[in-house]
Amino acid sequence: MAHKVLLVDDVSMFLELEKDFLSLSAVDVFTARNGEEALCICREQHPDLVIMDLHMPVMDGADCCRAIKKDPRLSTAVILTASEGKEADRQLCLEAGCDDILFKPLDRLIFLEAARKHLPAVDRRDRRGSCRFNVKFRAFGLTLSGFCINLSQNGLYLATDVDLEQGTQLELLFVLPEPVSTVIQTKARIAWLNTSKARRKSTLPEGLGVQFIGISETDRERIDHYVSTLPPTSRV
Repeated sequence: MAHKVLLVDDVSMFLELEKDFLSLSAVDVFTARNGEEALCICREQHPDLVIMDLHMPVMDGADCCRAIKKDPRLSTAVILTASEGKEADRQLCLEAGCDDILFKPLDRLIFLEAARKHLPAVDRRDRRGSCRFNVKFRAFGLTLSGFCINLSQNGLYLATDVDLEQGTQLELLFVLPEPVSTVIQTKARIAWLNTSKARRKSTLPEGLGVQFIGISETDRERIDHYVSTLPPTSRV
């Protein structure tokens, strides 16, 4: 039987974003626009996990969470989402008895880590393909170059002998090869190191695991389409 996740938010953009985060997971996704609708779906579908916004019309996330936790027929983990930096919202979430709290704007990796903690069927990985093309990148005012050897819609592995620190922000420029031939320009950050000083994966050449920051949805879709044409690689 497939695992079930219920996403609850009155803003369509957040529902679509969260659905996209879960697109590679072996779960059935349901959606609701307020707490009252979410509670009905919980009683009908018995989801394994609910990820729900705190502030919504009709019934807010806190009241819905309390109702779920009080219902002996439900054994559902609840993650509430709230605005970052608002201590009053964090207190409301805790008082509602939720299992976890996520803060907006939502970060994909943090979202998936939290979801997987309560439901192992959630997949934290990306569809990733093997490739090789040149990448120009700027760091500390210097323009440098390396090679992308695997790519996903959320980042790439950059083969380079440049020694930089984890967390360093970069400006990337690369062209997706045929049949796409699309220029991608985006900000990024170094998520992990595989350099001579911090060797993690001996099967890969020295380089950097890079996460895209603020990439447009159009470019993300172009990359994902290109990756779908590539031979798969181990996900990192």
